[in-house]
Amino acid sequence: MAKMTAAEAIVKVLESEGVEHAWGVPGAAINPFYEALDKSPITHYTVRHEEGATHAAEGLTRAGGGIGVAIGTSGPAGTNMVTGLYSAIADSIPILTITGQAEQSMLHKEGFQAIDIVEIVKPVTKWAVMIREAAQAPYIVREAFRIMRSGRPGPVHLDLPIDMQKTIIDYDPELDAPLPVFPVEPHLPKIEKALDMLAEAKNPIIIAGGGVIIGEASEQLIKFAEITGVPVVPTLMGWGSIPDDHPLQVGLVGLQTHQRGANAAFLESDFVLGIGNRFGDRHTGTLDVYRNGRKFIHIDIEPTQIGRVFEPDLGIVSDAKPALEALIASAEKRTKAKKWPNFANWADRCQELKATLLRKTDYDNVPIKPQRVYQEINNFFGPDTVFVTAIGVYQILSGQFQKIYKPRHYIICGQAGPLGWEISACMGAKLAKPEKQVVSVVGDFSFQFLIEELAVSVQYKVPYVMILLNNSTLGLIRQNQETVYGYNYSVGLGYENANNPEVGEYGFDHVKAVEAMGAKAIRVKNPAELSKAFHWATQTAEADQIPVVVEVICEHTTNAAMGPSLDKIKEFDEAIDLPAKKKEDVA
Repeated sequence: MAKMTAAEAIVKVLESEGVEHAWGVPGAAINPFYEALDKSPITHYTVRHEEGATHAAEGLTRAGGGIGVAIGTSGPAGTNMVTGLYSAIADSIPILTITGQAEQSMLHKEGFQAIDIVEIVKPVTKWAVMIREAAQAPYIVREAFRIMRSGRPGPVHLDLPIDMQKTIIDYDPELDAPLPVFPVEPHLPKIEKALDMLAEAKNPIIIAGGGVIIGEASEQLIKFAEITGVPVVPTLMGWGSIPDDHPLQVGLVGLQTHQRGANAAFLESDFVLGIGNRFGDRHTGTLDVYRNGRKFIHIDIEPTQIGRVFEPDLGIVSDAKPALEALIASAEKRTKAKKWPNFANWADRCQELKATLLRKTDYDNVPIKPQRVYQEINNFFGPDTVFVTAIGVYQILSGQFQKIYKPRHYIICGQAGPLGWEISACMGAKLAKPEKQVVSVVGDFSFQFLIEELAVSVQYKVPYVMILLNNSTLGLIRQNQETVYGYNYSVGLGYENANNPEVGEYGFDHVKAVEAMGAKAIRVKNPAELSKAFHWATQTAEADQIPVVVEVICEHTTNAAMGPSLDKIKEFDEAIDLPAKKKEDVA
């Protein structure tokens, strides 16, 4: 057995578990760990705020780069991580956060920065533990990775007292390995029952949730849809599990992030097979409308998710991939035996609704309407682009207008929706997929929330493009105040900037702020200049290996279509109802 400090053993375990990147801020209580990290091939990125470290770790994990790691010292470093842990557990994202801690003898004496971070983060983690015995350290870390990966994935927090970190232990990395993780297999009689129920439907729909992407089951989802002929509705977290241009992809259903045709198709459906989804409230809306006249099957890896929102007609506990593989095997037998209904007319009807119930995007307004920005994004960026976005009117419009074609190519904090998420998440996503073009769509307020994190990507030469929609307003909150409550208060961000009259009433000079940190930026006021700006930004980001920001000056008061239920969506801008094509024209 080799002798080493517990901190060195922990770092060896991280290496063995495939960790290549970590974000954090050194501090006195975590410095023994950083001493060990200094001897490791793991690349560390010094962030400007520990919340940024957690969001970068999320971006890496969500984009498929393994498990992201965020590190901080004692006290406020851990409390700064709570938002990122909440974002991760809400969307079933495994990240590991690590904090230093005061000496164990000082924990009950109100020592400097001696906070019980384990108790604070327990509600937003799968497991949180202080490692008190140095000899347990490598094995607790192994267990942390097993817990993060097993069942419904999620984050784990480890708290490391400084005296424990420095203790010498016996540990041989060559004789240790990751703990096995076993998939949850479905109960096959329930799979057969599910197909019996599906075969009895007239207008069935498959809902593909984030669990399909997390479970690497997108290929199986598409195969099952094609064998059965059943149209697919991805959730926001499941977007990209089936390409937007697939003949069985209907679009997003919901109160906010949705397409008109998809909502219309869902309202005509009579059967829903949900896989790896949560039936979240902004997807379902009013449950009496959502459930009316429909049967539901819910497949989820987490038993307590089934029946959490409403009782389905059939619940199946399983990982997405083995469940879909079992469904495929049974469906293939039924189709070969010609014991399967033909849903072609229903699939055609869904595509008709998708193609004819649209919203206007080709606005030439100045200031620019954001719908036009998404039109230009769809036209300019290819299907291999990895998009990153967070929360606000810009994110809702993204869900209504963008096109996504591949899994893990739409990186979003779905349930928690923390402002300031995008900059750090972009860095994590780019390091996970260095060969991909990473593009963020971000609002001005979210951009300002953690703007200092842009300096981290500049320092470490991580290139990506951020399309900054600047309406100088808390857009979503303004819309809620005005349309729900009838008032407008404290949502304007504009002011006269004496240092640069060009920005006028928009106040904050994003271009100068970006340039001050060493990145580059351009301001666009005319929609005809968007494509040219995107071209410059993508070329400059890769050539200079830095983030590049395209600031788009948008109108202050864009309202996104939304409503309380799927049948009561209010349109604020122009909706388009195209005539349906004749059957002979659809060939």
